[in-house]
Amino acid sequence: MVATSQQPLTDVTFASLGLDERIVSALAEQGIEHPFPIQADAIPPVLEGRDLCGKAKTGSGKTFAFGLPTLQRLVAGGGTPQALVLVPTRELCVQVAAELRPFAKALGLFVAEVYGGVSIGNQIDQLNRGAEIVVATPGRLIDLQDRGAIRYDHVGVVILDEADQMSDMGFMPQTEYIWRQVPDGHQSLLFSATLDGGIDHLVNRRLTDPVFSEVASESVSIEQMEHRFLLVHYRDKPKVAARVTKSAEKSLVFVHTKYGCDRVADELRAEGVEAAAIHGGLPQVKRQRVMERFSDGRLPVLVATNVAARGLDIDDVDLVVHYDPPADAKTFLHRSGRTARAGRPGMVATLIEWDQEIPVRTLQNEAGLDHEMTKIYSNDDRLDDLWSWDPPRRDLDAERAARRKARKGRR
Repeated sequence: MVATSQQPLTDVTFASLGLDERIVSALAEQGIEHPFPIQADAIPPVLEGRDLCGKAKTGSGKTFAFGLPTLQRLVAGGGTPQALVLVPTRELCVQVAAELRPFAKALGLFVAEVYGGVSIGNQIDQLNRGAEIVVATPGRLIDLQDRGAIRYDHVGVVILDEADQMSDMGFMPQTEYIWRQVPDGHQSLLFSATLDGGIDHLVNRRLTDPVFSEVASESVSIEQMEHRFLLVHYRDKPKVAARVTKSAEKSLVFVHTKYGCDRVADELRAEGVEAAAIHGGLPQVKRQRVMERFSDGRLPVLVATNVAARGLDIDDVDLVVHYDPPADAKTFLHRSGRTARAGRPGMVATLIEWDQEIPVRTLQNEAGLDHEMTKIYSNDDRLDDLWSWDPPRRDLDAERAARRKARKGRR
């Protein structure tokens, strides 16, 4: 099954998909009446107990796609976990649990969230209350298992969310270890933005006769994005970044390292921009506070590392800034995809120091982008409205022909 839109399907209702009326009522209380394509595609087979592999990026509605039918299949008051949701980051753990909690409550179920960086004692208390569904990062879940705080005897569903990010972050050995502890015959659900390499191998090994559900959405987002490649001097870079973020309501700025994250946030604040950093070195309470401020619009600029931002579903991002250009097109597209969602326009600005021009040109070629790089300084008025001007485009066919001719000349 392949869904090709990220707009709600107005001719389909959640009730028609077979969801319990208590879940439908809880959805209606949130003003949600119609499912997104991935939800319409996945909910019926999950309700039937089928294994499912969903290809969908963050923001497509997949949490409800796996979460709502799974909750409906659980038994209230069981006292022990019946479903596990494995996620790569603390932030995503908190987010998924928060999204599922109102519907679990409607069914008389309890959701526990377990992740590192906070008191393990409080999480043991959550599990002792009798949680039917546990949302967890793999490392903390194994820690709880080793302490005898959680057993998998009654787990009938295992869900792996953001599987590609889990693989990229090196969590697959831990994830598979957990999977092996769960009794045979359980239902397995896997969701990932890509199904290549190790993910495809995992699907073949861990899922039994799965239903495949896909949301073909990336090309739509790329078409909706505007791109500006700005060639800047390294000493002028913070001022350029500050000026472009002042032109947007909500900006997400990407850097490579934790140290760089803190430094860039400090530099932006020195230029009068209200900015905060988020990375793995911050205490979890502070990370949650920063994310809440950014999500609800109180914080206009968030500076993040790739790891900290992975899997987060952040709405209404107007501008993505690659302060440190990524090394490959996959990372570039994943970062850039935080804007231009659900039919909204979005701007992506890549800041290029003069010694980075060649690797960024290679990145452009891999991503299929034909924008010229614009040399610019922080006193340029064009930075106040990146949307109002369009840089010239490269002739990619002519460039390829020139490269072929040069290669022949060297033979």
